[in-house]
Amino acid sequence: MTALLELERVDAEYGATAVLRGVSLAVPDGGMVALLGANGAGKTTTLRAICQMSVRTRGAIRFAGGRIDGRATETIVRLGIGHVPEGRGTFHSLTVDENLRLGALRRTDRGIAGDRDRVCGYFPVLASRLRQQAGTLSGGEQQMLAISRALMARPRLLLLDEPSFGLAPVLVQEIFRILKVINRDEKMSILLVEQNARLALDLVEHVYLLETGRVVASGPPQQIAADASVRRAYLGQ
Repeated sequence: MTALLELERVDAEYGATAVLRGVSLAVPDGGMVALLGANGAGKTTTLRAICQMSVRTRGAIRFAGGRIDGRATETIVRLGIGHVPEGRGTFHSLTVDENLRLGALRRTDRGIAGDRDRVCGYFPVLASRLRQQAGTLSGGEQQMLAISRALMARPRLLLLDEPSFGLAPVLVQEIFRILKVINRDEKMSILLVEQNARLALDLVEHVYLLETGRVVASGPPQQIAADASVRRAYLGQ
């Protein structure tokens, strides 16, 4: 399968603090990939490096065959990369509908309405909350809104940072089920950063394991899960 996203020996740093060291990974076109690791391993920084957001990078980052390292974040978004950050990043003082419109990248009203109907098809609860202030939504509803806002731009690649954080298990199962449907129906590639390793391994086709800013293992989820050290560290076995 052709790679849609490729990182080749990428270093990343905040000022003088180095976080990533020679990270190489790939996300196939239409594939689902997980990036696992302990807190502080560099997972969030990897997503920020892809978006060229608040981090300085070295090395090659390619999307759809072209280099995107050194490009403006807004340009990268318009190329087709959607990012759902840790903490959701919803605009609490705006309504659900206004949040969705912000993700639409200036489409016509008809186009925005069509995309709003499309994302509400995945998350029907949002359809009944369109005029509600986003800050009054439950945590699960805010996560659904954050994902939907990214989907409004019709990205080819969706970056998700800890979508299960702080949510009840039943909501997490539903969100992960919907992510699988989005990947299947829209052929959208997904790069998932997730602390819940068990759920991530059940969802994706390939896994990268990050430790102190370096990729230390990669492979199909069955192969990663068979590693005794991975089971002890991430699966509690």
